[in-house]
Order: sequence, then C-alpha cells, then structure tokens
Amino acid sequence: MKLSEIPKSISTSFKMLAIPTSKLGGAPVKKIPVIVSLTSIPTRLRTLHITIRSMMQQEYQPQLIVLWLKDDLKNKIPNRLSKLQGALFQIRYSPYGFSHRKLIHSLEAFPDMVIITCDDDVIYQSDTLKIIYEEHLKFPNQIIGNRCRQMTYENGKITSYGKWPFVVDPPKQGPHNMPVGAFCVLYPLGSLHQDLQNVALFTKLAPKADDLWFKAMAVLNGTRSLQNSSRVEVPIPIMGTQFVALKKINKGQDFNRVQWEQICSHYQLSKDKIEELLA
Repeated sequence: MKLSEIPKSISTSFKMLAIPTSKLGGAPVKKIPVIVSLTSIPTRLRTLHITIRSMMQQEYQPQLIVLWLKDDLKNKIPNRLSKLQGALFQIRYSPYGFSHRKLIHSLEAFPDMVIITCDDDVIYQSDTLKIIYEEHLKFPNQIIGNRCRQMTYENGKITSYGKWPFVVDPPKQGPHNMPVGAFCVLYPLGSLHQDLQNVALFTKLAPKADDLWFKAMAVLNGTRSLQNSSRVEVPIPIMGTQFVALKKINKGQDFNRVQWEQICSHYQLSKDKIEELLA
C-alpha cells in the first residue's frame, strides 16, 4: 500500500464498519442473477469482513456472495466475519489452498449462474457490480474484466508481467486482454474450457496464477476477454493485507511469465495460435 492511500483506506473502512449488520444489503437498486465468489488466506481473515461488507452494499445486489476457505479454517473464523452470514453471504469450505478455488468451486456449485470473482483485500465501490453487469448485458457471451492488462510479446515470446500495460480508454479490445482479478471479472455460462477443473494440471502449470489459468481456459474455449468500456474506480486497499501476497512472487520474481510459458508449452499456444482461436 502507498502512503497516499492510507487515509482513504482508514476512512472508508470505518465507514463500512459503521453500517449496522442488520442494514447490510437492505436497499439495493436491483437484484441481479449472478454469484460473487472469492477466497482468502488466514492472514486476511481479520480484515475480510470489510471486503464482504462492501460487496453486500452494492447498488446491484448479487443472488449470493460465496467465500471459499480451506477446511482447516472452519473453527478459526473471526466473529466479525461469521456474523455476516445469512441469505446474502455464505462461507463454504474446500480441501484445497490454491486461489483457483474461487472460480472452480462456484462453477460446480452453481452451474447455471454467471460468476463474478473478486479479491479479498480491497473495498469495492458501490457501483462495481452495476458497471460490470451492464457491460455483460451488451456482450453476454464474453468474459468481462473491469480492468485488463494486455499480454505482450517480443519476437514471439511472452514478455515480463511488468511490461503488460493496462488496457486504457477507449478500450483496445484484443485477443491478448487478460482480466485482472482484483477489479472483478465476470464469467458467463459456458465460457471456459473443460480443463478448468483439472486440479493436477493447473497445480503443475500455474499453481500461483489463477488469472492466467482462467485466461488460457477462455482461449481454448474460443471466448474473448473484454475490457469494460466504462471507467471503473480503483478498489481501495485495506491496510495490513499485503504482507502475504501472490503478486510479490508472480510479479517480483517474474513467475507470471514462467507460468504462462508453461501453459502455452503444454497446450501449444503461440501468439499467432491465440489470435487464430479468438478471431
């Protein structure tokens, strides 16, 4: 977290916490047929209720918000998180610890629903789901990312993650758009390849990069990933959540590039092949 972000993080967190639990989710503008799905790790459980509160207070309310946690956390849920459970928010459990579970489990549990994934370490603005759902209505068969990076290549080889620019306004849609999970990603029905659920394979090829695995499954299924044409505010980071973060490994050690190369080698996905599949 940047020093400049701290005041807004503190003030917004207090604002979320000031809402009585009984009032959360009580006055949505519209109910939408989607499931919001996320996962978390032990070091973030003490602040996770703030993220959940921000999702419960959306203008467009989902059918359900589902948090997937590892089985061994069943008796370690903080009271401030546990007491939010009800008709709108559920905690479910998984034998796995990888981040991919936020999508693979919800697709199994809710096979007829649109899934929107989000992160566990930020506060979302109240129009976040409205903006992504309205874009979905325009492009119902495509994956929508509120923010995407453009995967770039040099001499046919993928570059380091740090060289993948954000897709800017007006959106430059293309086959190499990769939705960034922190900003929310919407997955319509039937948008991903059947290998999505191959646990042995993705833990071998992309154990720390769920975004990349999901992108590959979209490519293999012939589904384009679109940058939302509406401008979305950056989610507000929550203080104390970044001490343990995948991005320190994936970006700092260039592991995103390594994992994408492993995926592409397995599926024989060259830059040109990706463009052909998504033409």
